[in-house]
Amino acid sequence: MSLIALGVTGGIGAYKAVEVCRLLQQQGHDVVAIMTRAATRFVGALTFEAITRKPVITSQWRPGANADIEHIAVADTAALLLVVPCTANVIGKFANGIADDFLSSLYLATRAPVLIAPAMNSNMLAHEAVQQNMTRLRARGVEFVEPGEGYLACGWIGKGRLAEPADIVLAATRLLEPRPRTLAGSRVVVTAGPTYEDIDAVRYVGNRSSGRMGFAIAAEAHRRGARVTLIAGPTSRDLPAVDVTMRVRSAGEMHAAVMRASVDADAVIMAAAVADYTPADPAAGKVAKSDGALSLTLTRTRDILADLGERRGTASRPLLIGFAAETDDVVNKAREKRKRKRVDLIVANDVSQPDRGFDSSSNAVTIIGADSEESIPLQPKEKIAAAILDRVEPLLTARITHAV
Repeated sequence: MSLIALGVTGGIGAYKAVEVCRLLQQQGHDVVAIMTRAATRFVGALTFEAITRKPVITSQWRPGANADIEHIAVADTAALLLVVPCTANVIGKFANGIADDFLSSLYLATRAPVLIAPAMNSNMLAHEAVQQNMTRLRARGVEFVEPGEGYLACGWIGKGRLAEPADIVLAATRLLEPRPRTLAGSRVVVTAGPTYEDIDAVRYVGNRSSGRMGFAIAAEAHRRGARVTLIAGPTSRDLPAVDVTMRVRSAGEMHAAVMRASVDADAVIMAAAVADYTPADPAAGKVAKSDGALSLTLTRTRDILADLGERRGTASRPLLIGFAAETDDVVNKAREKRKRKRVDLIVANDVSQPDRGFDSSSNAVTIIGADSEESIPLQPKEKIAAAILDRVEPLLTARITHAV
């Protein structure tokens, strides 16, 4: 299998890196641990040495290290640099080319994929400097395992806790797997997240979509070589690195963006949860609270998927893929929706279940086509995205071939 360079930095989540190391070894990978000085204050180097059965690198000044120029040797042989946990300090070093210890020198020297699992206080994570550093790293191709939300070591509750070891290992495995560029040359538009329909200057009508499913699809399509345009509604999730990203807020804005971006697209995948209704007359300022009831008049938004189907008509492109988020009679409603909107595939999912659908890391779906249906069991959304694109690829290839 592969040699993985496991960087461990100075945070309380360092103890989880031990489990990450063990899970990687269970998959047959070799692991060499690189610990910053601060990391050794949380977990002893002897722990990683016992697990990896390799010397742990804790300093670039270790006697004898220069004989092999060790960070270059590891950089040449490692198939992946994985940093668990990664502090704001180390993210800043990576982003700005600072190489003052072994791990930061290794980052500059390696040409292997880099995967970072951040962990820090929520205010630190949200700080503009940290966000800019992460954006810079994403632009260079660095992948991130998004931190979770909950109780933090500092006593706060919020986003910033290290992702679970199994999720980190899943992300690492995906980077290590060879990815044939089966969508090279194709242009794919993906929508993700909710839309917010303003009631007034303060309030809005929205939904619980996080954008995770659409982001996973966009990232997977990009890995397969497609030129990806991502159109994202308002969400706090980190956006994947794709070719073009467009941010929108309302259903009207998303409609305009999709219709514009899809003109020369080979496929449009509508994973966004677009509002069906919007306030008819949103107030310019804040509506004052009163003792009585407040009535809202809602009007239908334009149906993006149906408009795409109508505009395409009998043409072969773009391939159209929709989502049907339902709470009952899921598959039957999705079948009807596919026919009514004249799309090629509908991905049906039950959003009434707490372990799947909106704002969950997992999903279970049924992919419905004109002459086939396939149920995909509960699994991480990244795997659902791969399964969806496995169904999209042959249809897309056939359409492109037919057009030529």
